[in-house]
Amino acid sequence: MASAGTGTSSHVAGELFKMMAGVNMIHVPYRSGGPALTDLLGGQVQVMFPTTVSSIGYIRSGRLRALAVTAATRSDALPDIPTVGEFVPGYEASNWFGVGAPKATPAEIVEKLNKEINAGLADPNMKSRLADLGGTVLAGSPADFGKLIAEETEKWGKVVKFTGIKAD
Repeated sequence: MASAGTGTSSHVAGELFKMMAGVNMIHVPYRSGGPALTDLLGGQVQVMFPTTVSSIGYIRSGRLRALAVTAATRSDALPDIPTVGEFVPGYEASNWFGVGAPKATPAEIVEKLNKEINAGLADPNMKSRLADLGGTVLAGSPADFGKLIAEETEKWGKVVKFTGIKAD
C-alpha cells in the first residue's frame, strides 16, 4: 500500500481501511504523492488511497483502475465507482481544505473573510471546476469549520492510536 508518506491522508485512509476491513497491507511510505502514484501506475505497488484530484485524469484515461472512492457518497465526477462504505459500512475518508487566521483576529475580519470565501465558493465557474476534479464545496461558518476540525481530529486520532503510527 503506497502512500505519500507516514501520517499523510493517503496513509491514514489506508490504515482506516485496514482497521475496519480487518485486512493487512504493508505500508510503503514515499516522500510525496507523485512518486507513490507513479509506482502505482507502473505496478511496483498494488494499491493506494490517492486524492481524486491527483488520480482522476489517470482514471478517466484508463491508466488507473479506481476500485472505490473514500468519501461517504459517490462522486459526481465518477458516478459508476462505488464508495468504500458500500462494502465496509461506516468507512469514510475525505480530504478537505480550509482557511485559518490567527486566534486574535477581530471577529469582523473573520466574518468578512468567511463571507467573501463563501461567495467565491458559490461561483458557478469555481463549483464547476472543483466538480470536474471530483471536489465538493463545503461552504459554511467559522463555527461549522471549527466543529469539522474537532470531529476530524478525534476520528483520525483514534486511527493513529490504534495503528501506532509514529512520526519519522
